[in-house]
Amino acid sequence: MANYNPVTPEVIAELEKIVPGRVVTGADVNPDYARDEMPIYGTHLPDVSIDVLTTEEVAGIMKVCYKYNIPVTTRGAGTGLAGGCTPICGGVVLCTMRMNKILSYDLENFAVTVQPGVLLQQLADDALQHGCMYPPDPGEKMATLGGNVSTNAGGMRAVKYGATRDYVRAMTVVLPTGEVTRFGSTVSKTSSGYSMTNLMIGSEGTLGIITELTLKLIPAPKATVSLMAPFEDLDACISTVPKFFMNHFKPQALEFFEKEILVSSEEYLGKQVFPRQIDGVEAGAYLLVTFDGETMDELDPLVERAAEMLLEEGAMDVLVADTAPKLKDTWAARSSFLEGIEEQTKLLDECDVVVPVNRIAPYVAFVNEAGKKYDFEVKYFGHAGDGNLHIYTCSNDMEKDAFHDQVDRFMSEIYAKAMEFGGQISGEHGIGMGKVKYLAEAVGPVNVALMQGIKKVFDPKLILNPGKVCYSL
Repeated sequence: MANYNPVTPEVIAELEKIVPGRVVTGADVNPDYARDEMPIYGTHLPDVSIDVLTTEEVAGIMKVCYKYNIPVTTRGAGTGLAGGCTPICGGVVLCTMRMNKILSYDLENFAVTVQPGVLLQQLADDALQHGCMYPPDPGEKMATLGGNVSTNAGGMRAVKYGATRDYVRAMTVVLPTGEVTRFGSTVSKTSSGYSMTNLMIGSEGTLGIITELTLKLIPAPKATVSLMAPFEDLDACISTVPKFFMNHFKPQALEFFEKEILVSSEEYLGKQVFPRQIDGVEAGAYLLVTFDGETMDELDPLVERAAEMLLEEGAMDVLVADTAPKLKDTWAARSSFLEGIEEQTKLLDECDVVVPVNRIAPYVAFVNEAGKKYDFEVKYFGHAGDGNLHIYTCSNDMEKDAFHDQVDRFMSEIYAKAMEFGGQISGEHGIGMGKVKYLAEAVGPVNVALMQGIKKVFDPKLILNPGKVCYSL
């Protein structure tokens, strides 16, 4: 592992020449820059923070840091959940939040060019004004697009439209040396050598700093409808998921969750949306399904067939949300699951394993059984349509060290089972600093060595976001 140098007055003076008035040090550094949204991985204040505005500024800063061997961590909104933007070696934090302009639309090629600090919700709303949709739909709408690309964020529409990776056409990147390069173009396919664009997507800021993105858009669907299907028990609920694909229903989103996590979310929002009982019988779990298309006339037969299938598979009822207010309330409850958990939990860790869709039910059964051996509570929900499960370990009364120890053993168990089922460690949140050990255990020494070799080619001094993804400190 690299040995880094301290940020000296000489270094600060050189940085000031590049970004005068924006080099923040010591007690003036924003404490939020010490961590992301998952504080269980610790806080580490940087020596310096800089809110950057241009590619040229980033390049100049990197040249200084490369020369003096100063570690650099890039962050956007800090909404990550794996410690990915935590500056564990101190040094410099570059925040891209002020690089927040939608630069241009190319409507003939259905593309948009943005700076990395543009928020997901900002682009989603703006694209609709142009008759377009940006399909990636992670739950955290206040995340930046640069952060989404850096973790290959997935979200609820991934089952139909794919993850962020499928919508990145091109990018401008500043390398650790300060060199500026461009990967990709607006064309829809390429066989032109190694895919440098795809190396950057999901690399979590360890290979380069993204300063501009060209993203693919699609024509916005004109009609959307959601179905809420309560089930008496979780197993029947999850076992229904593969039937959507066997019947060629092609949902835009397909989510599952237990009643307890729904109640937390609705209490957080102060509004009940989903029924808790049907004809006096308690609902134990729910499927939430969305379809989209050109017209409601097109969707109506599909919705009818899907509802019939759900009832045949044991749904207690099927409720339809087909107006803007109903859709908003329904998905607000789903989107607030994490906030509801955070509000009610003192000690919290999470993972977002992904398994084949037909293994969700046995995998959840394994997680439930494994969780019984520990003192924390296990909560979960998931993108049932693509097998991506969000599993949370929660405690309000354990000691922190005991919580860490038990969570580590639990995570090792459930990650190993996910790999046994043909799954992966992370479906969308990334590895960051919190999952480095588990990734190494899952992929083995050969693959770790390959990842580390790629890292060294891009970043020979290992100064960019150290201690993340494939290197531990």
